[in-house]
Amino acid sequence: MIEHPNLLLWEKKLKEIFEMIDDYLEDKYGDRYPLHPARSLRGTTANKEDDGLFDVGASFSAGFGSDLGPGYVIEVRLATLSDVPDDIMELIRDDVIRLLNEELPEKFPNRELHVARDGTVYKIFGDLNLNHA
Repeated sequence: MIEHPNLLLWEKKLKEIFEMIDDYLEDKYGDRYPLHPARSLRGTTANKEDDGLFDVGASFSAGFGSDLGPGYVIEVRLATLSDVPDDIMELIRDDVIRLLNEELPEKFPNRELHVARDGTVYKIFGDLNLNHA
């Protein structure tokens, strides 16, 4: 399958943001909970999604049934068997949203991008046009 070159650039920039956020979360919360026994230690794999306590990213949603339309649903997962209290998860999500709001304008200048709750999830939405990277 051939992918649009601007889509590849968009996803590369988005991944860079999420890698920075992953590092921030690992530094702030990484020692609070034990890793899942099957999870690699932070920094021991080629991809931050595959090691450490956090896996932070987003997946595209066409937005059917959404008040915000199409966008990227933000995913924050912790690789632990321990119970993470709801108030701690809310603090982690708040950090993710704050950092996204800081970084999106830096990586995607001249685009109108927003982060907001969409039902039970958070979503990046707005100018997703691939005609400009």
